[in-house]
Amino acid sequence: MVPQPVKAVILLFPITPDYETKRLTEDRQIKEEGQHPVDPTIIWIKQTIGNACGTMGLLHAFANSDVTVAPESPLAKFIDQCKTKTPEERSKLLEETELFADIHADAASAGQTEAPEADSRTDLHFTCFVQAPSPPSREEGIEVDETGMRLLELDGRRGGPVDRGISTNFLEDVSKIVKEVYINSTTSAEFSMLALSVPPQDEAEA
Repeated sequence: MVPQPVKAVILLFPITPDYETKRLTEDRQIKEEGQHPVDPTIIWIKQTIGNACGTMGLLHAFANSDVTVAPESPLAKFIDQCKTKTPEERSKLLEETELFADIHADAASAGQTEAPEADSRTDLHFTCFVQAPSPPSREEGIEVDETGMRLLELDGRRGGPVDRGISTNFLEDVSKIVKEVYINSTTSAEFSMLALSVPPQDEAEA
């Protein structure tokens, strides 16, 4: 049983030729034809550092959920700075701050295997899923969101946030997309999911 409420989900998945073809095709289609409007407050960071997708997944999860981050901490300051910057400027900020090195080192020391070097090749990748409000739109053909929430995928290798449709049950919606987009296109079993959840208020104060 996954503790509720879940604020973000990070997926580890194998990169396959079929997935790469779908990714490039979808990114090109979004660039040429557009997609459902994305909440302008979403913080998406373009990945420019090799083998940093796990760290990028964590940053996307914390930056786009209402979990409490320690005030004045390097992470809180980084997220606050990102709010007024473009995706490219956020990438540059991440490259220049010690935050990335600290998070990457902590993740490596906490894991069971050594983190790969930035220039080494890996066939596994991380992406992040979050829920976000649907911006009001008067465009024709835009589907109406009865719940007002959308499921977004945040991957620094993509062209930007990817709208995955209306979201009425976050965890169930993520599971459906993971099966349809990722699991069904490979026979690999190299998948793992991490849920960022917040304990109920009464338990947190116990």
